[in-house]
Amino acid sequence: MKKFNFILFIIIGLIAFISCDLKSKQEHVKEPSSSSLWTKEQANSWYLKQGWLVGSNYNPASAINQLEMWQADDFDGESIEKELGWARELGMNTMRVYLHDLLWEQDSTGLLERMDTFLDIASSHDIRPLFVFFDSCWDPFPSTGKQRDPRPHVHNSGWVQSPGYYALEDKSQYPRLEKYVKGVVKRFAKDERILGWDIWNEPDNDTGNSYRAVDLPQKEKYVLPLLDKAFGWARSQNPIQPLTSGLWVGDWSSHESLTDLQRLQVEQSDIITFHNYDDPLEFEKRIKWLLRYERPLLCTEYMARPNGSTFEGFLKIAKKYNIGMYNWGFVDGKTQTKYPWDSWVKEYTDEPELWFHEILREDGSPYKQEEVELIKKMTASESAL
Repeated sequence: MKKFNFILFIIIGLIAFISCDLKSKQEHVKEPSSSSLWTKEQANSWYLKQGWLVGSNYNPASAINQLEMWQADDFDGESIEKELGWARELGMNTMRVYLHDLLWEQDSTGLLERMDTFLDIASSHDIRPLFVFFDSCWDPFPSTGKQRDPRPHVHNSGWVQSPGYYALEDKSQYPRLEKYVKGVVKRFAKDERILGWDIWNEPDNDTGNSYRAVDLPQKEKYVLPLLDKAFGWARSQNPIQPLTSGLWVGDWSSHESLTDLQRLQVEQSDIITFHNYDDPLEFEKRIKWLLRYERPLLCTEYMARPNGSTFEGFLKIAKKYNIGMYNWGFVDGKTQTKYPWDSWVKEYTDEPELWFHEILREDGSPYKQEEVELIKKMTASESAL
């Protein structure tokens, strides 16, 4: 009996030892850092490896919006290959590229395959995209299939919101949107061809003179909970790429001056992104405001020539502070963003003398030769460092 008790004591002791050892090992195994907000140190360490990021918000000239860019019947790999080649000739190394939730609902497998094709093309030109999931700008009633033709002389006459009016106000749509975000990030979570994930573009934009009369009232109250969830959905897939959502308007002079939605954007972003279409003084002022977060800064929209937002005025300031830069528009095409925002309320019968956005004409020739030379010079000097 004593011998049995001794053996039992030994067995219990071994079980306890193994259990404690496993528990100890589990306690020392941390979740990947990407499953939670990056620390400032992680974000800045990542940024040091990127070099100076310079690119455009990109849609091929043959597509009027995100849907036409990605749908199977419209995906234009030939134009993408040609245009990203032009971008690389300018020294660009990144592009900001929009997706859409309806693309996932329509053909999730096809979307992932076409994204993979796009990434192969971009990678061949040493360009890494920043993908955008959701967008509150322009038409709140998106639909898949053949997209409408551009309205003559009107800025972004066919661009569509994601999610649209009805999906945004309907919480029963959340599971569908969750599958979209998680599915895309899961597929590319470890893909080094991707620079990062921009969760939502200008989330509280009320669409101004274009669609304000028909847009969802009090949009911000619907966006706020969904934006919070979308950050969580993306982060749950443990991506190696950073997450962000950019500030675009308002008083950013202190954290307390931000709206609830803006605080969410900043507090959930691994890297801080923002938009500015003002003059160089305002651009630099806003950079100084955002430096307090001690995280990498990327200006993901700028360059509206009549406003004083130009390559000449902005790029030197950006380089001084090491700010990544994405101007709006690259090749003049179906988005027609060489026309200004006021083309929704003011009639234009020919292209404006001073283009609003875009760098190249459809044949690849520069709108302004001096701009192209400046971009080449500045990106070349960065490469030479």
